[in-house]
Amino acid sequence: MPDNADIADYASPPCFMHELTPDFRAPAADVPVDVVRWRKAERARLIEARLALSADERQVRSERIAGLLDLVIGKFSGRILGAYWPFRGEPDLRNWAIRAMERGGRIALPVVVEKGRPLEYRLWAPGDPLERGVWNILVPVRGEVVRPDVTIAPVVGFDAGHYRLGYGGGFFDRTLAVLPASTLKIGVGYAESRIPTIYPQSHDIPMDVIVTD
Repeated sequence: MPDNADIADYASPPCFMHELTPDFRAPAADVPVDVVRWRKAERARLIEARLALSADERQVRSERIAGLLDLVIGKFSGRILGAYWPFRGEPDLRNWAIRAMERGGRIALPVVVEKGRPLEYRLWAPGDPLERGVWNILVPVRGEVVRPDVTIAPVVGFDAGHYRLGYGGGFFDRTLAVLPASTLKIGVGYAESRIPTIYPQSHDIPMDVIVTD
């Protein structure tokens, strides 16, 4: 499968949240601006760290994650698995997705259809046409729109409460909010992505489980 194009990282402004204790909770009026600044800086740090890993190292770690995903998911046959196309050093689970289909599962990829709306999942199989979407990520050109039974979301960072630090667009949180409660929500990332807290806010939705290498 073709690789997606590299996207340049951008520097973040300095912030002072690193001076706070992990259990810090500021007054409600002060939290949003501080958290936004801290998350932006932490996001840049974590992405830079994973991009510093060699391609070979990322592949080895991705296979470890894939093996653990098999254990967490268990049954594949007849289930729709919401996967993703790797971006900016994320774990590459494309080979795992092929194996999942060979075991009777179906793969759906997320598509940004409009700012401020949940992601749309479209069924995908090898050979189906792809096009560049938001952030230059490859997405299915067409395909049946479905609701996955299992949603696998890459994390930039995560904490002990299974809260996920993403890219800041809010797409996955909006998506998780509308998925049925029965949907198995799995976050995947490298072990170094764990942080004491992401300072979860009211719109943040925890994953059921986080799988790392």
